[in-house]
Amino acid sequence: MAFVRSTILSGLTALSLIAAPLRAGAADQVTVFAAAALTNALDAVAERWQAETGHRVLMSYAGSSALARQIEGGAPADIFISASVDWMDALDVSGDLRAGTRRDILGTRLVLIAHGQGADAVSLDESLDLLAMLDGGKLSMSLVDAVPSGVYGRAALESLGLWEAVAPQVVQSYNVRSALAFVAMGEAPLGIVYATDAVVEDNVSVIGTFPETSHPPIILPAAITAQSRSPVAEAFLDFMNSEPAREIWADHGFELIE
Repeated sequence: MAFVRSTILSGLTALSLIAAPLRAGAADQVTVFAAAALTNALDAVAERWQAETGHRVLMSYAGSSALARQIEGGAPADIFISASVDWMDALDVSGDLRAGTRRDILGTRLVLIAHGQGADAVSLDESLDLLAMLDGGKLSMSLVDAVPSGVYGRAALESLGLWEAVAPQVVQSYNVRSALAFVAMGEAPLGIVYATDAVVEDNVSVIGTFPETSHPPIILPAAITAQSRSPVAEAFLDFMNSEPAREIWADHGFELIE
């Protein structure tokens, strides 16, 4: 199935149109604003839905904070999928979500990654000398005050008493995939990303998983926006919790929320 990527919006957000064969009758379209961490898995879910329905999905991936602000500013999203309940809460409070459509769909884990394959595993606890491991290099993270993976990462490091020492070495990116790319390219020796992101890069190693007690639960909620006019938004939202979609989520390492 063809996959066409287009930078229709400038700035932080890239739009991707997943092309589907048209069936008898007009095909409808749904525009989805989703956390960058979902890129590979959500593309696969959308392709499966399109193959079954003939409808089209327009994807916009970026950090949850940037997407939420764009929706508040009137960006034409039909569905928002956040990597943080806080940013979904913000849209709930601002009145930008359709009542009764919000649901928690997925979970994931937070990991420490290293450049290259075969790096030695470490124990992520208070005894870890993370600064020495960096050896003058940078720790790649998403924006620690805005993007969910960066917020979770900072919380985890603070919980373990490691943040103060490494904070000057942190290089921040607009989304988790950019943070991952810095480590994959060797621009930073270490990084903090989701486990489900680390598996899409061949040139990184997961060297530790942060204790779940060290940061808030990582839950990815989804909802239809208040301004949505797509006649198929609810159908696609429902499909994301269908058995075919759940198999795809699980294949990409996400934890399923009942």
